[in-house]
Amino acid sequence: MAERWDPPVELSEREQRLMARVKKRPLFRFFREHRHELFDDATQAKLLEAYGPPRGKDALPPAQMALAMLMQAAFGVPDHEVPELTACDTRWQMVLDCLGADTPVISQGSVFNFRMRAIEYGFDQLLIERTVQLAKETKGYSAATLRAALDSSPLWGAGRVEDTFNLIARAAALVVRSAAERLGQPVNEVARMAGIPLVTASSVKAALDLDWSDEAARTEGLRTLLGQVDALEKWLAAELAEACQQPPLEAQLETLRQVREQDIEPDPDGGGPRIKRGVERDRRISIHDPDMRHGRKSTSKRFNGYKQHVVSDLDIPGLIRGGLVTPANVPEAEAAGPLIAKVECQGEPLGELHIDRAYVDSAPVRERPALRLVAKPHPVGNQGRLSKAEFALDFEAMTIRCPGEVTMPMQLGKIVSFPAARCAACPLSSRCTTAHTRGRQVRIHEQEPLQARLRAAQRTPKGRAAYRERVAIEHGLARIAQLKGTRARYRGREKNDFDLRRHIAVNNCYVLDGLWRAVA
Repeated sequence: MAERWDPPVELSEREQRLMARVKKRPLFRFFREHRHELFDDATQAKLLEAYGPPRGKDALPPAQMALAMLMQAAFGVPDHEVPELTACDTRWQMVLDCLGADTPVISQGSVFNFRMRAIEYGFDQLLIERTVQLAKETKGYSAATLRAALDSSPLWGAGRVEDTFNLIARAAALVVRSAAERLGQPVNEVARMAGIPLVTASSVKAALDLDWSDEAARTEGLRTLLGQVDALEKWLAAELAEACQQPPLEAQLETLRQVREQDIEPDPDGGGPRIKRGVERDRRISIHDPDMRHGRKSTSKRFNGYKQHVVSDLDIPGLIRGGLVTPANVPEAEAAGPLIAKVECQGEPLGELHIDRAYVDSAPVRERPALRLVAKPHPVGNQGRLSKAEFALDFEAMTIRCPGEVTMPMQLGKIVSFPAARCAACPLSSRCTTAHTRGRQVRIHEQEPLQARLRAAQRTPKGRAAYRERVAIEHGLARIAQLKGTRARYRGREKNDFDLRRHIAVNNCYVLDGLWRAVA
């Protein structure tokens, strides 16, 4: 069984001298002074639950490894440098309680293995919960409900984004390479036997040697590539049928078929296969990162990779309650439910939520009518004419009354059509509609009662002041970008989800440092 970590609390004389030299790196001082509070008995017990009987060389205590993991994130250190820093940097040695060590106390393999264990057992979430608990205790937090803000920012993926030709060729090249390893033969020889020599070239497009501005030439090149892929699959079925049902060939063949099916369709004119018109919603864009997707932050701003969603506490400035990474094509509303559920596990139910309008259709909003929601309403412009805001909506009687005093029944999610005759005779007609053969139409949103409340709040100073509080989430996202950058460190959603949360824990340590210094 792994051991509990019990480093000394009091500073030695040497540590006191070191502490005087780390003023510009406050986290070294923070971790050394408060490591026993960050990793208290309850937290260490949860870390130890992930460990069974020891095997081989005794491992470092999980709390010590977790602290090294936080420092790695805080200072942007790659895996291979962590062992060297434990042997060469006295600041790291002071924090990890190994002052005087002249050989690494952590191996590069241990750094990797602990990260994988942390992902599996949720150590990142545990550290967020612990920092939140300490912040609430320090701040004297006694609120019965949580006031939070939620938003997202783009996270550019680490995988290479490629077009159809390169996706198919690269997927096929991985299959050929695995087949060559299985047979113990050179890759070039296996590619020749399988009938797919294109994948041995440094560039499939250079090997095809086409006039890429000519659509007919591109079509012919696509048929050549797909013909060689078909030859590869036939050869595999004949020579390595059993191996194709086992890793890694099984997964690689599935990837090859996936990128082919998502991008290729039959030519309706009978000209054979062609690249699909338009883009599949869940199109895979990278061979080496299967979770990356095309995404949009707005109609004009596109990106490739992920979205990272963050929840900020509005009552403890700077404190972040949780985070979640999703593929870039996943709507914001789908991320809100699981993220808020994790945040509420920290002790307080959600009472007030400040969000972007993209989250308005999320489960926490739909299922909680008592939740105080602060968001911008959907715009209700009508090209300078009377907008929906000028109409009186009665949600008890489910009626809508126009400025001309005509009342009509309404249904959520439907369009209300006012009588053409009444509109034609109305003196406000020219200011209301340009239609000549029908009356004014008003679309009623599925969440129209909520939208009406948001519009009403926007018209009051108190409502506008409440909306300005969302600056906390903008600052939170900017702080996360400052700590970890805007490009993914890892390939795959799960690892990047972990990376976001451990950086949230680091952010919260900075917040804790400020809180503790304020009360010292």
